[in-house]
Amino acid sequence: MKKFNPTTPTKRHHIDIDRAVLAKKEPFKPLVKGFRPAQGRASSGKISMRHKGGAVKKNYRTIQFDQLYKGIPAKIEFIEYDPYRTAFIALVLYKNGARTYVLAPEGIKAGDTIVCDDTTSLQTGNRLKLVNIPSGTQVHNVELKPGQGGKLARSAGSYLTMVGLEGNYAYLKMPSSEVRKVSKDCFASIGAVSNIEHNLICVGKAGRNRHKGIRPTVRGSAMNACDHPYGGGKGRHSRGTKRPKDKWGNVTGGKKTRNVHKYSNKFIVSRRKTKKSK
Repeated sequence: MKKFNPTTPTKRHHIDIDRAVLAKKEPFKPLVKGFRPAQGRASSGKISMRHKGGAVKKNYRTIQFDQLYKGIPAKIEFIEYDPYRTAFIALVLYKNGARTYVLAPEGIKAGDTIVCDDTTSLQTGNRLKLVNIPSGTQVHNVELKPGQGGKLARSAGSYLTMVGLEGNYAYLKMPSSEVRKVSKDCFASIGAVSNIEHNLICVGKAGRNRHKGIRPTVRGSAMNACDHPYGGGKGRHSRGTKRPKDKWGNVTGGKKTRNVHKYSNKFIVSRRKTKKSK
């Protein structure tokens, strides 16, 4: 982590990632496309999702989440910053001359070689089928369906733990402690995702969140009674409702929100462990 001298009120509280490992270069142009941020508003221009909007312009890097070039070794050319994700990304050069961006795992560096195949060595960054990964191994960018591309564990510092194999399924432990089964023919990358200290960042000022497209969030108790169930009253006062509710009166606390008929419920072996209230 990198702390700043308090030369301004903003710098006094600003803590950021040390990006010395990142390449000081422009992104690889053929894999970059313009993307106009338009979150938070419907086609009519009215706000349809609160707390979103007003982000600065950013270029989108096309990431390869699947296994396009199987059995072809690839060399890590650069580790780069991606404005659209919390993890770092790596520009890789395959032996056939193709270049792609992939999620950079923790501990990988420029010059290393990775490979994607049905079975290969358990080196950090390599990608292979779950059936060939031993128990206790940390994996990321895991597929939910064979050939679909990685869907699980793609944010900074995240990983799943391989628990074991049974029948046609591999058992994976989520960061939430939930255990889920996935087809053993799905691919996964070895190691944890890079930038594990991302959660320690302190932005230092509200304006930096506005640059990211995060608009202000107002407490319900600070609103008028017509705007929120917690609103109204004089000075600091209690919630005034038996159960916690959102702006529209929907119960939010102590109520299960997952659909009981969701198709993927059958793949959950054990639910996450929650803290017991005193």
